[in-house]
Amino acid sequence: MATAQTGDLVKVHYTGKLEDGTVFDSSVGGEPLSFQVGGNQVIPGFERTVIGMSPGESRTAAIPPTDAYGEVVEEMVLTVDRKQIPDNDQLELGMEMQVQGDGFAMPVRVVELSDTQVKLDGNHPLAGETLVFTIELVSIG
Repeated sequence: MATAQTGDLVKVHYTGKLEDGTVFDSSVGGEPLSFQVGGNQVIPGFERTVIGMSPGESRTAAIPPTDAYGEVVEEMVLTVDRKQIPDNDQLELGMEMQVQGDGFAMPVRVVELSDTQVKLDGNHPLAGETLVFTIELVSIG
């Protein structure tokens, strides 16, 4: 039976959990995720788990931050004066927005709010987390 290899187009069903068992994403009950193995379309640890799987096979893998969304980078967390943000009366915890820099825009999340300050985090929401994926290979090709 064929196994998934680099370059193959695969379809998988998956459930992603945090180490405490909290589900953060799943394709179960919907359309399977389709991606090319080796195409850098999914996190490296997810891709490596699929390599060598046969259709119908399931695997569970704990993927450390280095093979997922990276460690939390403290330099990407910034506290600013609330007055510096347009429409700052509309801010809510968890809100996503773009911060404009010198020739770039960076997505950030509001992680703390006070009357005078806002803490913004440019890290991926799953940075620093070990992710536990259960993956079922649906098809190759």
